[in-house]
Amino acid sequence: MSMEAVNSNPPISVATHDFPHPFAPLNKDEIKRAAELLRSTWPANTEIYFKAITLEEPAKADALPFLNAEHNGSSVPAIPRRAFVAYYLRRTNKFHEAIVNISQTQVERNVRLGPNVHSWGDAEEIMEIERVALEDEGVKKEIAKLQLPEGTVVISDPWIYGADGVGDDERMYQCYLYIRDPQNPSEADSNHYALPLSISPVIATETMTVARIDHLPTGADATIKGPQPYKPLSANEYLPEHQQLRADLRPLQVVQPEGASFKVTEQGTSNIVEWQKWFFRIGYNYREGPILYDVRYDDRSLFYRVALSDLNIPYADPRHPFHKKAAFDLGDAGAGAMANNLKLGCDCLGAIHYLDGIISTGNGDAMTMDNAVCIHEQDGGIGWKHTNYRTGRGVVVRNRELVIQTIITVSNYEYILAYMFNQAGEFTYEVRATGILSTQPVDEGIDVPFGTVVHPGVLAGHHQHIFSLRVDPLLDGVKNRVTYDEAHAMPRSELNPHGIGYTVNETVLEQSGGYDLDPDSNRTFKIQNAAVRNPVNGKPVAYKIHAPTFQKMLADTDSYNHKRAEFADHNIYVTRYADGELYSGGKYTNQSRGGAGVRGWANRKDDIVDQDIVVFVQFGINHIPRIEDFPVMPCEVIKVSLKPVNFFDKNPALDVPPSEQRVNKSVLVSELHQQPVTEGKVDGSGEVCCTSKL
Repeated sequence: MSMEAVNSNPPISVATHDFPHPFAPLNKDEIKRAAELLRSTWPANTEIYFKAITLEEPAKADALPFLNAEHNGSSVPAIPRRAFVAYYLRRTNKFHEAIVNISQTQVERNVRLGPNVHSWGDAEEIMEIERVALEDEGVKKEIAKLQLPEGTVVISDPWIYGADGVGDDERMYQCYLYIRDPQNPSEADSNHYALPLSISPVIATETMTVARIDHLPTGADATIKGPQPYKPLSANEYLPEHQQLRADLRPLQVVQPEGASFKVTEQGTSNIVEWQKWFFRIGYNYREGPILYDVRYDDRSLFYRVALSDLNIPYADPRHPFHKKAAFDLGDAGAGAMANNLKLGCDCLGAIHYLDGIISTGNGDAMTMDNAVCIHEQDGGIGWKHTNYRTGRGVVVRNRELVIQTIITVSNYEYILAYMFNQAGEFTYEVRATGILSTQPVDEGIDVPFGTVVHPGVLAGHHQHIFSLRVDPLLDGVKNRVTYDEAHAMPRSELNPHGIGYTVNETVLEQSGGYDLDPDSNRTFKIQNAAVRNPVNGKPVAYKIHAPTFQKMLADTDSYNHKRAEFADHNIYVTRYADGELYSGGKYTNQSRGGAGVRGWANRKDDIVDQDIVVFVQFGINHIPRIEDFPVMPCEVIKVSLKPVNFFDKNPALDVPPSEQRVNKSVLVSELHQQPVTEGKVDGSGEVCCTSKL
């Protein structure tokens, strides 16, 4: 579903061609063709379980000449279309990856991967895991010990198994069990997280059988009591029909009578977006969801590629099996595969343009993710303002923002992920975390220091959300560097006799590595192109990174959590570009051992001064649950911004039309509601008579 949008800027010239753009996601025919070519390398009766068939992006050395020719209006070179294929032989743990050249109809690479390298989960597999857990006779016997009310519906939440190095070489799932409200078992949307059970089956994926049944600790320590007879507990529902809804909230509508100011140009499975001097291309894959390519402002290149690279959620409960809860929601599940079907008037407001995603299925077919991305504008408050106090004249400009948004549901949790652009040349990545806490049973009267009781019998463990945003800069060219500024007090001197002076000093990062913010010195990292200078002050053009400080991973450096989440120990990592190094936690995070991600790449200690570099920006929250986070969590908002520094010769938003009432058509509340006004009028006798003006 889409709507026509109105473009307020002259179109940017981009050469057209008859073949797919190198950054265009695979279309349905290409996915099916790649599957056929891969199958042809195996005997005819071989059953293959495809985990992903997605675009293998071209080498940057091939893509950059293509982009330059495209923007210059020259003829563009044809780049072969390749697919990355990850797959299992069905009913085995034999995991493979392949590169299929679709253009030349050949499989260029096809290898079985080694031990401790496992694929992510997918919808087909998760549904099967749920069935296996609930149909197992041993699990049924343990559930029977709970003496649940007749008709109770049991729910299984499969979790990626995690890693602790103890009997976890083979691929497994840890399932956590819950029940629907026994008083309303037919309600499929009942909040089962308010009614957790103490039984946790472990499923072996090779045989799709229950490997063992864990029992959860429910007291203050790691003691296991085994199933106890069920004690009735109250439900805690989030559905609107279970609430006494407010009756005093009036409609607030986002209306754009002349349509949107952006333009979307569809080129097969790729889409070009133009808005307020911005130009970029949107791609999509199962893991990252929407990806930005070739980001430009006013026809100046800024970024080659931007996408969320990774996300890790380590939990604080040290007891088995909770100590292994450390999900990688992108690497273990996939933002593209878990994307919601966004609804008009609900998830995005105003004049909306939707984009679909295309991903592969387990049998090598293609599936459309309807309305996986929404594009819209929003008012971001005042952009700039000044009032000349001598004349009283004020000039004010609103901050219009363009939003590229997707929403993913990973079991209990939702992430609202948005790329945001404004008219001052600034780019922001925003995360809104919401959804339902992952819960576990707890005995009455128990309090533990690694979780919060959010409902009777329900414990929500403390956990961190650590995000990694991958920024591949192309700031006025490919040769970039990273510097940081620090502000320090000047010592008292003849120049600074009152001790109030301070200076800002710049340091150039010379080697790849992990680096940290320092709020006490206002340390600010910048991406620079030292070969391009600002015409006013002669300084290198740059974009600075505004990222909030956050508590780094608390698990110690010898833990599997620390080894696996390679990005979680520094605010930024800077590496020398290498094809294929996209995912800061490594390509395969499920039960991983570490050593295949950004920490290892950075440890090469490459020269990163005026080179082709990549910046990984980390940000996050330490989520200490509170009662108010249950039964559903209000959005927690975190942002990373990239802002121009000496990139322009003045405020780039000066040419935005001023905010005026004739356009905005705001109204006074008193006029809108005909709010009564009372006046007192003195009559001839000196008495005051009050009258209503309504």
